[in-house]
Amino acid sequence: MKRNNLFFIIISFVSLSFINACKDVPHLTKKEVTKIGFIADSALIVSARKEASKIGIAILKKGGNAFDAMIATDLALAVSYPFAGNIGGGGFMVYRTADGKTGALDYREKAPLAATENMYLDADGSIIKNKSTLGALAVGVPGTLAGLFAVHEKYGSLSFSTLIQPAIDLAKKGVVITAKQAKRFQYFRKSFQKINKRSIFLDKNWKAGDTIKYFALAKTLERIRDEGRDAFYGGQIGQEMVDYLQKLGGIISIEDLKKYKAKWRDPIQFNYKDLTITSMTLPSSGGICMAQILKSIEPYDIKQYPHNSEKYIQLLTEAERRAYADRAHYLGDIDFVDVPIDSLTNRAYLKKRMSDFSWQEAGKSALISHGKITGYESEETTHYSIVDQYGNAVAVTTTLNGAYGSKVYVDNGGYFLNNEMDDFSAKPGSPNMFGLIGAKANAIAPEKRMLSSMSPTIVEQDGKLKMVLGSPGGATIITAVLQNILNVYEYDMRMQESVSQARFHHQWLPDLIKMEPDGFDSISLHKLTVKGYKIEEGNSVIIGKVDAILVLPNGQLEGGADPRGDDTAIGF
Repeated sequence: MKRNNLFFIIISFVSLSFINACKDVPHLTKKEVTKIGFIADSALIVSARKEASKIGIAILKKGGNAFDAMIATDLALAVSYPFAGNIGGGGFMVYRTADGKTGALDYREKAPLAATENMYLDADGSIIKNKSTLGALAVGVPGTLAGLFAVHEKYGSLSFSTLIQPAIDLAKKGVVITAKQAKRFQYFRKSFQKINKRSIFLDKNWKAGDTIKYFALAKTLERIRDEGRDAFYGGQIGQEMVDYLQKLGGIISIEDLKKYKAKWRDPIQFNYKDLTITSMTLPSSGGICMAQILKSIEPYDIKQYPHNSEKYIQLLTEAERRAYADRAHYLGDIDFVDVPIDSLTNRAYLKKRMSDFSWQEAGKSALISHGKITGYESEETTHYSIVDQYGNAVAVTTTLNGAYGSKVYVDNGGYFLNNEMDDFSAKPGSPNMFGLIGAKANAIAPEKRMLSSMSPTIVEQDGKLKMVLGSPGGATIITAVLQNILNVYEYDMRMQESVSQARFHHQWLPDLIKMEPDGFDSISLHKLTVKGYKIEEGNSVIIGKVDAILVLPNGQLEGGADPRGDDTAIGF
């Protein structure tokens, strides 16, 4: 069998569970696009669940700021959206204060101290199926609570007990299960059973309309409220988690928890025409890849190509192909490897990378490797966007990685744990669960943060806030975010219209364009096929769920809540 054919079989296999998990997510046709979203005068939150958006807005109405609302919203998502909301995972925050200062917080998970580079390989050097995705060995050291406490310490204005209490109350009152949640619970029931003897999700066959009450999680949050950060990072909550993981064969220790720290970082900031774009830096690849793609297409007059037309799709595909090839080779945790960020985002370098692009035929990923640099200098995720009444803006993407993470559920604590270890390169050149290829730069090492695609992003124009946005979606996060920036900037779309548009994605390998069904005209698809592009449309996975805010010319805020989920914009 030829190597390329074998590679595509592997990619199809590792992507199958992700595709099935998203079958309940509706794709939108052009006729179904809603053009105008929720409008607010002063403050707005867009998140994956109505309950979380409401709780965040209530904090703002109490006089809290965007950072206070971030903490409350995040904890509410841990209750109402266990698919990705969490206290057992990690994430990234990008922010812009009212006076224009920007920054970023990295609370990405880390590899345990006992982790080794080849821990997911057998004696023959082959990857052991499911070892990095399912069960206790898939779990990275969680960072979410460390991140929330770091935000509160630096920017919080209300007490932490005030910010966590709404999530406690929600857990006790219960959450009404939506149709999408009910389908996911049912789909993953066997996986839950395989890992856990007990779980609230196994107590009954939950259906849409049922109310599920999370009493164990409420108790965990109460202990965190009363004892602070150390309750998790070395206290009773952490000890119970470690004991359970080690019982299941895991390697995380109390020492891992005690050593964990969230890190404030300088975000990636670059210009696209007259926009200033601020996004997450490494260990997230989001900002770098987005900069590469947008700078690569900047010399072209995008507006002359109709939206989602043949030439528009082709141009973005070729820029994405090259950026993801560089991602696979160069990017990793910047605390462990030297990454040539300035070189990778240099316009001269990107111009050279695009020099062999031809309108006449498709590029071939087999012939396009990473670029040559002279000298050196991360699906089942959730994103929320916040703008407060004071002018502060926060973009946060947080995750367990796969759906319900590792499927390890700490029953007496009431929460799932991540499977972020799969975001490392278990074996250079082999794909992870999202089909992404990695190299030595993203190899496993103790206390190293795994590479991510999360792209919380803030956009300014003429020195003023314009957009706050981000998305879940694994490898597709980057392309979902940048397409929405282009929708608004190049095609004059409103925010809700933009997030409702059909999207497409290319990531170097596998060498195909993923497209949401029914969103693209047959003529453009035929022309692309004739040029040699392979298109996957019929069974295409969802390409992001973008939750975004647009500042309108009159100063009002428009929320774009992605209709592919239960996402909701709420404000005042």
